[in-house]
Amino acid sequence: MASNAQKYRSMLSGGEFIVSPGVYDGYSARLVEAAGFSSAATSGAAVSNSLLGIADIGVMGLAENVAHCRNIARSISIPLTCDADTGYGNAVNVFHTTRQFEEAGVAGINLEDQVSPKRCGHMQGKEVIPLEDMVKNIEAACLARRDDAFVIIARTDALAVEGLEATIRRARAYVAAGADLVFPDAVSSEEHIKRLVDEGIPLSINMGFGIRKRPTTPLIPLADLRTWGVRRVSLPRMLPAAAIHGMAQALRIMKEAYEAGVAVDRPDLLVGIDDIMKLMDYDGVRALERKVLPQDVLERKYDRGVVA
Repeated sequence: MASNAQKYRSMLSGGEFIVSPGVYDGYSARLVEAAGFSSAATSGAAVSNSLLGIADIGVMGLAENVAHCRNIARSISIPLTCDADTGYGNAVNVFHTTRQFEEAGVAGINLEDQVSPKRCGHMQGKEVIPLEDMVKNIEAACLARRDDAFVIIARTDALAVEGLEATIRRARAYVAAGADLVFPDAVSSEEHIKRLVDEGIPLSINMGFGIRKRPTTPLIPLADLRTWGVRRVSLPRMLPAAAIHGMAQALRIMKEAYEAGVAVDRPDLLVGIDDIMKLMDYDGVRALERKVLPQDVLERKYDRGVVA
């Protein structure tokens, strides 16, 4: 059976236009798979925000990131790429970071060229490391992977710091060093995207979805990005933003109902318990119990002769 890294590599080598919604937990990952997407990608910001409850400013460490990504990866059957931030140090650290993510069962990682401690790509105050240092990081990541199918995505934040021409130089160098995709974060115009594609860069683009405030990267139809030659699009903020909006709405309505002394039922805002059980495959748990537990244990557990 092909590994998830091999599945993802097959998508890339086959020229597939890859759309990867951003995930940050088991619920979001399973929803992406259930919706029929062929891959998912962790949002480093969403993982950091949800796990630590603070801004994405490089506080989350390697061990907690890898452990969380391992749990997400094994909850789904589609390939998952993960945000490895700056690689947690120099090229030696990047080597071991790559090994740990590959051992966690993910299909590939993002490595970025920000100065550590990094910050969310849409925040001000970013700095980038020298091009030569990032090249060594990418080479170390390629050397570390045990399976060449494991995908290395080089993220660069140079657009906001050094401009387009420097970003193109970096992108070319990163591809020459072995990066499979280059992800320029916070691209501010369609022209920048087209220029990078025209330069022959295998491009991955982050795209917002339904953002009220004008996003850093303009909202572009995915079909247009595909036509232009972009190889992959990730949607990192869509599911976290939808979840936050939904939770805030439910809490507001519940609080209003409590203060008014009434009960409310809002199936338009909430899924049912049956929907949650289906998403998380509770039937699969019962089937496994029937297969592996002794009959007397099943009878005692369910207080009847057979398990329904």
